[in-house]
Parts: sequence; structure tokens; C-alpha cells
Amino acid sequence: METIAEILTPQENMIRGQPDENSQLKAGKQTGVHSRLNRLRETKPRFSIERARLFTESFRQSKGEPQVLRWAKALKNVAQHLPLLIEPDDVIVGRGCSFPGRWGLVYPELEAGAIETLAEEALSGQTERYNLSPEDAVELKDQILPFWKEDSYFKKVMEHLPEDTLSVTSRNGDPNQWSGILVPTEATRHSAQWVPDYEKVLRKGFNGLKQEIEQRLQELDSLNWHNRVQKMPFLKAMILTCEAAIVLAHRYAELALTLSEKEKDRQRAKELLQIAEICHQVPENPARTLREAIQSQWFVQLLSRLEQKTGGVISNGRMDQYLYPYYKNDLEEGRITESEAQELFEHLWLNMANYVEMYAAGTGADFTEGYAHWETVTIGGKTVDGQDASNELSHLLLKSKREFPLNFPDLGARIHSQAPDRFLYDICNTIKQGTGSPKLINDEEIIPYYLSIGADASEANDYAVSGCAEARLMNRETYFRGISLINLGAVIEMTLNNGRIQLFENQRFGPETGDPGKFESWDQFFGAFRRQLVNLLMHMMTVRYISDTLAPQYLAAPLLSLLNDTCRNACMDLHTGNVPGGLHRSEFDFIGYATAIDSLLAVKKLVFEEKRLTMEELITALKDNFEGHEPIRHLCLNAPKYGNNDEESNRIGQAVERIGVEFCHQYPLFNGGRMHVRYIPITSHIALGFMVGATPNGRKANTYLSEGTSPSQGANTEGLGAVLLSNAATKCNRFNERSARLLNVKLVPATVEGDSGTRKLMSLVKTWMDLKLWHIQFNIVNQSTLLAAKADPEQYRDLIVRVAGYNAYFTDLSQDLQDEIIERAAYEF
Repeated sequence: METIAEILTPQENMIRGQPDENSQLKAGKQTGVHSRLNRLRETKPRFSIERARLFTESFRQSKGEPQVLRWAKALKNVAQHLPLLIEPDDVIVGRGCSFPGRWGLVYPELEAGAIETLAEEALSGQTERYNLSPEDAVELKDQILPFWKEDSYFKKVMEHLPEDTLSVTSRNGDPNQWSGILVPTEATRHSAQWVPDYEKVLRKGFNGLKQEIEQRLQELDSLNWHNRVQKMPFLKAMILTCEAAIVLAHRYAELALTLSEKEKDRQRAKELLQIAEICHQVPENPARTLREAIQSQWFVQLLSRLEQKTGGVISNGRMDQYLYPYYKNDLEEGRITESEAQELFEHLWLNMANYVEMYAAGTGADFTEGYAHWETVTIGGKTVDGQDASNELSHLLLKSKREFPLNFPDLGARIHSQAPDRFLYDICNTIKQGTGSPKLINDEEIIPYYLSIGADASEANDYAVSGCAEARLMNRETYFRGISLINLGAVIEMTLNNGRIQLFENQRFGPETGDPGKFESWDQFFGAFRRQLVNLLMHMMTVRYISDTLAPQYLAAPLLSLLNDTCRNACMDLHTGNVPGGLHRSEFDFIGYATAIDSLLAVKKLVFEEKRLTMEELITALKDNFEGHEPIRHLCLNAPKYGNNDEESNRIGQAVERIGVEFCHQYPLFNGGRMHVRYIPITSHIALGFMVGATPNGRKANTYLSEGTSPSQGANTEGLGAVLLSNAATKCNRFNERSARLLNVKLVPATVEGDSGTRKLMSLVKTWMDLKLWHIQFNIVNQSTLLAAKADPEQYRDLIVRVAGYNAYFTDLSQDLQDEIIERAAYEF
């Protein structure tokens, strides 16, 4: 029973019918952008096969040509023939399909087998999350997939894996059934998250870029074999890519002109004429106004989706930097007002929201619940010369996030020690709305990180937030393979069971490290844990090497390569992974970090130091899922836990990270770069927890693991400050091979009420920044609201929460993920 009245966030007030007086919706502002918003969630996302059809058609005609050239020809074929649609209230035009509503794409060149299964499910009426029409399913099975079935990237990677690696990544040797112990996502997407250099297109236009490339092509010595084999095909592919962008925009211009002639509403006819004029100008030519710049930017986003499936979707880069000159100039010349500019951005947000990254394989959907999205818009940070970069557009984007009730875009604010209090105050007020935005990224950690791995200061200062909590140097990084996930909960179980997993009938996935009952010391036990983890790291690097060496034969990214200075200068596609002058780094994820720390510490304390349990007693209780062993579970639950700034748990946490960091330092990638330890679960900690039996921290079998670098759910007893200190203390700074640490924090709304609450939140953010932690994000919501939303999803269908690097509607999440969010500790400070 609650003893004090709740303080509701603005989001909670809106949902309960008591909107804040500054809300656009309460004010009755119903513009075209709001009618689009009202329709958005009424449609179930639908797969479009139009890109797959046109892509396949082109590839059938280009056999034997260089892969980058084939890809560019296919992209141009899509641009020339993709059926177009302009909806009645579209302002920023462009979509990858011909039907209204939310849409996603299939990429048969990646995983034809999984798409065939999806088509069969559609024909039998078994699809739940997405729509795929029976007609499209038949076309996929009969006409499109046969071309790719034997040559999809996923199939080729799996075929080349050594048998022992395949036995670790899959169940019973079936590559389509992931084990959940080591999850190699490299072959299920073209790349990891990425950020294109949009400013190139805004300043030069694709025609300007095309002219530069044509000049370079003319200057090449055509007798040089290297030029003929590598550089000429690359440059020709770049020219075709520029032409693809131009022809797609021109087709939209012609469609808008045709629609304007038929339109009876004078205002809409005028809007369509303006759309036609804009699409004739951009992205072919430099943008002259904010609206042209936004339209041009969206065409780049759209083309990137048509080009490839980028893990985490293509991010938006430093939007408050490259769009600010257009915004400022339009305001000064009276072409636009602040509210009109805000509405333009909101049309862009809706375009992003209409695209859903959809997965043919069910496992992908399990790892990305709630239609996960990471199209991060970066605001703030530093200029290339190290000064504060926040400006009036930064504040407008925050205002849009506060006022527009949509979980798009994913907004990421860069924070540094010189950030103005006004900017930080505006950020904290936006966080207090309760929708989980923006997430915060720490310049004081990330800029030194980039300097340490070879970037110069101007490059490091100009990084953009990418994906969940990652970062990118748009013109220096040239390596973007997808990542693998390592299930630390499974490592604990294999340590306790001599390499075996109970769920899979005690199948052995790891080395036989001995009977733990015969270990005489903690050091022996931790040594067995180390062997199990190193074994998975070895297999992870094996998957990566095979993925890297096969990628240039099966993949290409002419658009993203065109917009990367290093690739363009070297005349090499991003998928080669070894571009001279590029910064080669990649990542993998540890999943269940706190679960592992707490389990290791429980074994250390209860078995080896305090001797309150024998190893046999503990293992028996775990195999029985603690049923009939409640006193043992009580001991496990009450053992020390990570997140309370306990010195011993901090040491174990650092030791776990050190295993990964040292391995990555010792064993480089094929291109000389390094893998980096990362902690970004998305929602995989839910699905991977189902694969793991009971663990010594008191967690029951087949339940979720801890997420990111947050404490285990409900394990913190010493407050939020201890969480931050534990996070800082567990970083292994011995080598550079560590990167993003995702940290979720749930706050009680009453603790940040009013101006004083905003100031308290600012102080908390400054403490986080001073500790040099990579990332932090906030859920500010009452527990009663989450419980009510779970019980009455229709009433709370618009409740937005922060999940893991992205926002989602709470009612779109599985019950397990809802429970996990509910059980996260809610802090007061």
C-alpha cells in the first residue's frame, strides 16, 4: 500500500487524461503530422519483397562482374523500378515499398533459408509479429529464393565454420538453431550499426559527387592492372550509385507533379508542387533550405535501407551540426518559423517510424523486442576544435522529443565537462518527461578512447553516436562487421557442469574443465571459468575471421563506401574490411555480466571462504532449480552482489572483463585491428536467459539474465551512487580493447520533481560524467504505472519506456521483458 501520493511524469499525466498545459495534443493542434501519427500504430508491420525482386533481377544479369559493381547496378535497378507511393499527408517523401503503413524489407542475399521458413509460415497463417501476403510468400519461394538459396551469405559462413565451432554456436549442428551460448549475428545482417556522412550530400549533392568520381576515373592509368581490377569497378559503382539516388528522387518529383494535377484540395496541390520542386533539386544538387536538407537526408537514409540491412539501422549522425546552417539561415531570412521547422523534423521522425527493422528468423525478433530501433540522432558534444557544439537546433530537437508523443527518433546527447548548464538543464527536463530520451553518451570517456586507438583529436571530437550506445567516426572507420554475443550465464553453468548445459540434455558445449566438487580452491574454480570463457572467445574469433574473409565475395556497400572518405580515396568497398588508412575496430557483447559476477562471488563466499555450502550441495540445488532447497537459495540471494560498490564484487567484475580484453589484445583481427568488449544486450538477456539453468546468485532456471552493466534486477541495496561506483571500478583499463557499457537507471518520478529535481538530475549526470562511464539512460516512471500497463495494455498502449539503447511501447514487449523492466530497482537520491 502506498503511503504517499505519487508524482506523475508528463507522459503518465497524458496517458491518464491529464496532459501538461504545454502539450501540443492538449492544445488541439491536429496537423498532417498528427494524423500520420494517429495511423502509425494501427498498422501491423508488413514485409515488402519489391526490393528483393528487383535486386535479384539485376543480380541474375550481372554474374561474373565485381561484387561492388553488381551491387550498384542492383541498387540502381531498385531506384529505377521500385513502385512509389506518396500518401495524402506526406511532406518528406520516400519509402521502400508501394503500400501504406509500416514496412520492412527482406534481404535474400543474407539468409534465404530463414526467409523460406518465413514464407512457409505466412502460407500456413502462422506469422504473428509481421505481415507477409500469401502472394508475396509464393513469389519468394518460387522465383526469388531459388537464386540465393545456395549462395546466401549466412549459408556460406555456416558451411565454412569448423565443426567444433558450429557445435558451440548451434543446437545439434543445425546452423538455423542457435545454441544461445555463442550467438554469431555476423551472417544475419550485412553489417553492424553505421553512420553515413550526410553532410557530403547536403553540400555537394550526388551530382557533385558524381562529377568528382568521373574526373578521378578519367585520370586513372587504364593500363595498370590494379586500376582495372579494383579501382575502375569501384569508381563505376560509385557513379551508378549517384545515378540511383538522382533517378529515385526524380521519379518522386514526377509522381508528386502528377498527383498535384489530380488533387482537388488547393493547399495539398500546392504542397505536392513544392515536393516536386524539392525532389528535382535534391539530393542531385546541394540543399538550399532546411526542408531541402531534410528531404535530401531522408533519401540517403532510404537508399541505405535499400542497399543493405545494417544492424541497428542507419543512424542520423550529428544532426544539430550539419543541419544547423540551414535552420539558422531559414530563420534569419524569414523562410520558416521555429514551429514550422519542428513540424518538418516530426515528419522525418514519422518516416523513420514507418520503417521497421524486421527479422526473417524468429531469433532475431526475440533479441530485438518491441520493434527495436536505433536511428540515433546525435546532439551536443564538441566541435572538431574541441569547443562546445550545442546550439539552438540542439534545443529544438529536445523540444520536439518532449512534445511529440512518438518513440522515434532515438535521441543521443553527448555530454562533456564544458557543456553549458542551459543545455544540460534542457536535457534533464526532457528526460523527466518519462519517455526515456535522450540517452547520454560521455565525451570524457569516448574521445580519449578514440585517441588511444589511433584517431586524431579533430576526428575523435567529431564522433557520432551510433546504434544503441556505440560511436562512429564517419570518415575514418572502415570496418563494420556484425557482432557475436557471449552468454556469461551459460559460462557459469558450463563451469559448474564440466562444459555441459542442462537444458540441452547435458550436451557438452565447452571444454571439460573438471568436476567442481573436486576443486580445492577458489582459484581453481575461477581458472575453470576462465577456460570456458576463453574457449568461447576463440570460437567467436573463428566465426569473425570466416565472416570477414567471405564478406567481399558476397556483400558490398557502394552507397556507404561513397560517403566514406577513406574508402573513396582507396577505391575500396567497406566490406573488404581492410581499407588502407582506416581505423579497424569491432566489438562483441558479454551478456549477463552482473549474473556472472554475482554467481562467481556466491561460489567464492559460500563454498570456499565461509564454507556454508559444499559444491555438491550447491550443484544439486541448481539442478533442481532450488525446488526443495529454499534455504540454499536464500543464502545465494543474500550473498554480496555487484552494484553495491562492494570491493570484492568489483574485483571479480574487473577480472571477468580482463579475460575478454586480454584475449582481444593478444589475438587481432585479420586486418590488424582489434575486437573490443562491449555490453549491449538489446533484449537478448531475456532470450539467452531461457537457455541457462539456475545460477548461484539465486536466479531460477530459464529466466532473464542481468542486462548491460546494470546490477542484477533488484540486487542493489546501497543506492544509485554505489551503482555508478561499481560500474567505474569494474572497467579494466589495462588495454584499450573495451568499449560501450550500457547502463539502465530507473528513477522514482518524485525524486526529480520540480526545478530542484532537475538540478539534482543535473548533478547526477555530472557525477556520471566525472566517473568517465560510457553511457547512461533513464526510465522515470512509477511502478504503479508499469503494473497497470501490464494489466490493461489497451489503456496504456502509448506508454513509452527505455529498454536497452532504444525506446519502445511497453505494451509491445513480451511479458518476460515487461517483468524485467518492472523488477529493475527504482532509485531515489
